[in-house]
Amino acid sequence: FRRYRLVGRHDDPAPADASRDFARLAIAAGVSRSRIVMTSYQSVSPEASAPVRVAYVSIKAQTDKCGRWPEDLLQTSENKHYADYGCSYQNNLAAQMANPADLLGPRKQSDIDAENRSKVIDIYRSRGISDEFLGNSEVTY
Repeated sequence: FRRYRLVGRHDDPAPADASRDFARLAIAAGVSRSRIVMTSYQSVSPEASAPVRVAYVSIKAQTDKCGRWPEDLLQTSENKHYADYGCSYQNNLAAQMANPADLLGPRKQSDIDAENRSKVIDIYRSRGISDEFLGNSEVTY
């Protein structure tokens, strides 16, 4: 996020107050404080009260609209994919993306919780091999 505030009318604290209020709202909504930049700009007229401008970068996973059928789907003598092959699949994948940046590359690895990891491994080990698995297995353990 980048916030812009009015410069010129130093007697009016409203733009700076609004900028600070917006920053508090953005931080409360989960925007990192380091991602918020406040910059000033000159108003068109010194007498006019300029709005606080908010600019932000957002990415969204989306594809082209489905339903493009330029040819007869039944003509398959060349065994080629049709025009909209995979379109609905791609649209569904895009709709399910919680963070479209995941398509650009992997996320940074977070720290491990060694205590939780040990508990889970101990539970896994204590269960052993189930009788159902042993009865259906071709391998003797």
